[in-house]
Amino acid sequence: MNKKTEFSPLREFKLPKMGESITEGTIINWLVQEGETFEEGDILVEVGTDKVDNEVPAPFSGKMIEHKFAPKDVVKIGKTIAVLKEMAGGRKTDDGRRKTEDGRQKPEDGRQKPEAPKIQKPATRNPQPATINPDQNTFFSPLVISIAKQHYISYEELARIPATGKEGRLRKSDVFSYIEEGRPAQFAQPVFENNGGFQVPDLKFDKGKGKIVEMDRMRQMIADHMVFSKHTSPHVTAYVEADMTEMVNWRNANKKSFQEKHGEKLTFTPLFIQAVAKAIQDFPMINSSLDGNNIIVKEEINIGMATALPSGNLIVPVVKKADKKNLPELAKVINELAGKARDNKLKADDTRGGTFTISNVGTFGSLMGTPIINQPEAAILATGIIKKRAEVMEYEDGDKIEIRQMMMLSLSFDHRIVDGFLAGSFLKRIADYLSQSRRDAK
Repeated sequence: MNKKTEFSPLREFKLPKMGESITEGTIINWLVQEGETFEEGDILVEVGTDKVDNEVPAPFSGKMIEHKFAPKDVVKIGKTIAVLKEMAGGRKTDDGRRKTEDGRQKPEDGRQKPEAPKIQKPATRNPQPATINPDQNTFFSPLVISIAKQHYISYEELARIPATGKEGRLRKSDVFSYIEEGRPAQFAQPVFENNGGFQVPDLKFDKGKGKIVEMDRMRQMIADHMVFSKHTSPHVTAYVEADMTEMVNWRNANKKSFQEKHGEKLTFTPLFIQAVAKAIQDFPMINSSLDGNNIIVKEEINIGMATALPSGNLIVPVVKKADKKNLPELAKVINELAGKARDNKLKADDTRGGTFTISNVGTFGSLMGTPIINQPEAAILATGIIKKRAEVMEYEDGDKIEIRQMMMLSLSFDHRIVDGFLAGSFLKRIADYLSQSRRDAK
């Protein structure tokens, strides 16, 4: 006689913490459907964050009772996402297929797509554009500001959210309701009280007709992050040219022996990062971020490198303690991170903790770029294409025209933290390091 499986009382399954700065995740796909059993360690659900996608395993063997959220729903860390029953051992058939309680079998792969669970959501409000008096000092509580920072909501957008608190104060529930509604006023222009001054016109643009391509989750988060950065930081961009002739010649002469000796390809990226790390050591204030009225000068130099994913989106894996690594160590870490990005295998820790970012727009053939700061950093560097050009070279016996390998560098910086002198000096120092002979980098 078969022993009957005994279930414990219902247990809540909460969305686990996925990193220090991660406050929410998006349900991508449920791998165990309602009514199915599972074993400890089985992947229950795939969850996406603003960094990477994560697989969440079962903490015990049991049965899936109810999904609290459907795919594409955004969930706070620590919130209950499912109801489970625990049992002393999962039930799987010999051919590896799951069994429901009534004995029917469902294959591991190619399961029938379940109907999305019916989830009650608050009734959608119909907010009107907030009227803003430019001379009015709008007050937001520290809690509301904290929530806004987590969701990259600017002060201008906060002012557009309908407030239900006393004396028109914005409450926490107002902000969460607004987020659940999809942030309808995110890109709207505020309407100012007309006191004889300028009023923002309500322009009706013809957006045209064509193929509709829905933005994927990562592209939406990139858009939010970029808009937040432009709202938050007054961007200023400085430019300089670097003579890369010595570096190009050194790399061409040594890349084969470098790979034979260290087992790693020598691209330009580790050379760029090495130069930037040295320049940051010379100008540490560039390696900072703003917290209210305080500037935090970072102890570590962790350099992010903007990397294209197979989907076309960008992600920024981080080279930790770049100033402590020699060239072979930098090449190894960078090649590993680039490989993970291509294979969609980056983990949350691979993209966390950056203090400065490099974007190599020259990879796409661009002469130069004006990058947007990767918040909460103070600056971001863009490196353009390395291009041969006739240059006037000064020598003791006179000027000469030579073919040189030139590259444009552009530095976008937060003018709240960094002034023009610091930015220009730092950018020129990078160019100087890049222009030097690379014989010391063997």
